[in-house]
Amino acid sequence: MSANLPSGIPDETPPEISPEISRSAGEPALSVPIPAGPETGLAVSVPVTTAPPPERLLFTPPVDIYDSQAGLVLLADLPGVNPKSLELQIQDNKLSLLGRCQSAIPPQARLVHREYEEGDFVRSFILSEDVDHEHISARLTNGVLEVVLPRVPRAAPRKINVRSE
Repeated sequence: MSANLPSGIPDETPPEISPEISRSAGEPALSVPIPAGPETGLAVSVPVTTAPPPERLLFTPPVDIYDSQAGLVLLADLPGVNPKSLELQIQDNKLSLLGRCQSAIPPQARLVHREYEEGDFVRSFILSEDVDHEHISARLTNGVLEVVLPRVPRAAPRKINVRSE
C-alpha cells in the first residue's frame, strides 16, 4: 500500500503502535490522533487498546496430611485469609477450598514497596469412601487451616450362625 508521505518517513506502521499488539477479539479500540504539522506532514489515527483490570493471582497452598485416631487431618497454610473469606465445600467426594486475601494496605496509603503478592488460595482433594462427610470439621488459626476428616465407623465383626435343614 503506497501513501504520499514525505521522504524519510517509512510507509509502514512501527511495531510499537501496531494495532495487533495486545488486542483481543471483541475488545474496543480507541483512536488516538497523532498531531499533524508541517514538520511531519502526517495526520494518522492509531488504534490503542485499553488494558483489562488485573486478574487476581491464584496460589496453591502448601498442605500436610497426616493420619490420626480421629481420622485424616489436613493442614493448609493460608496467610492473610480470615474465616469470613474462606470457603470449604464438599461435592461428589471432592473437598474444595477457596481462601481470599484482602489487602492490608489502607486505600488512602501509597504503596512504596511490595514483596507479598495478593491473591486467592485454591486447592481441591478427592476423598475416599472412608471419610464421614457429615462430621468433617475445620478450624482456621493464625493463617493455618486444620480440617479433620473422620472415618466412617466400620461395622464390628460378628459371628453368623449356620443352621442345618
